[in-house]
Amino acid sequence: MIVSGMTCGHCASSVREEVGALAGVTDVEVDVASGQVTISSSAPIEPDAIRVAVEEAGYHLAQ
Repeated sequence: MIVSGMTCGHCASSVREEVGALAGVTDVEVDVASGQVTISSSAPIEPDAIRVAVEEAGYHLAQ
């Protein structure tokens, strides 16, 4: 998925923390330059839950 608005390591950390707190998430990798966020999980995660977590961090999923 692509997250828009991230510009620095702190941005990436915020997204990593919020998404990482979702049940089942085992790893979150964030590339600030591309906005790419890769999530590993032990179970399926609802896209809406990811969207809400990204928004809680102060960013948005790119459409």
